Amino acid sequence: MTVPLLLVDGHNLLWRAEYGFPARVTSRDGTDRTAVFAFFALLRAATRNLPGPAEVVVAFDGEHGAAHRQTGDTGYKANRAGLDLAPLLALPAVKAGLDALQIGWVELDAEEADDVIASVAHQHPDRAALVMSTDRDYLQLVDHRVRVVNTARRKDSQLIGPADVVDRYRIHPHQWCDFRALTGDPADNIAGVAGVGDRTAARLLDGGLTLDQLPGSGRLTGAKGAAIQACWDQVLAWRDLIRVNPTVPLPLTPTATATPSLPAAARVLERLGLW
Repeated sequence: MTVPLLLVDGHNLLWRAEYGFPARVTSRDGTDRTAVFAFFALLRAATRNLPGPAEVVVAFDGEHGAAHRQTGDTGYKANRAGLDLAPLLALPAVKAGLDALQIGWVELDAEEADDVIASVAHQHPDRAALVMSTDRDYLQLVDHRVRVVNTARRKDSQLIGPADVVDRYRIHPHQWCDFRALTGDPADNIAGVAGVGDRTAARLLDGGLTLDQLPGSGRLTGAKGAAIQACWDQVLAWRDLIRVNPTVPLPLTPTATATPSLPAAARVLERLGLW
């Protein structure tokens, strides 16, 4: 049986480690090691809760990863300009820890982790893939082979498949970008159409419709329909921003071998001389 991939959104996990861990962790000399410790603690917990062994691959956002999307929309992620970048100080240690554990990782200067992860999954169609992230934009990848793992949720609801997307949002995963273009995404500074929330967007896309089919569907009626038509070109542009690119050339080829059981986070820090 082919070993599934566990594709980890590295920056997403790093920020969770720094700001979502229940306690601060310091080394013997008093240095704060929370981000590094929690990164490996959360990763270990995730692998232990999987249905079976998997090959772990971690993808990090490139320093200029958002630039090509910002070329088309200068507002894309502009709300993150004042973000506290302190967790990035832990990044070299995290990468060293991944190397020590022989876990493959990818960081391409001009690509976002979303596109790298989509490309790994797309370029290995013979393997099941689990995407570990709290970023809901990965729901667009969900199908018979790809699942999202959100370890911030209850244990019985962490694994998200197509039926879960339909149950929660009343749309299918392939409609995610159309859906989010209408509703907006505050995390990426995508405004969406004023007055159009999840329920309205789901109703408009009912039956599997895409944005391209909406103008001829007869559904763009009333004030909300008029609002959508008034900013139609912008809606289509937002959809392009949300769509991931699954064709990024990758410098790493997964080994098709399951990653061994991960040690406790304290052991990783000891190996790195950080404890």
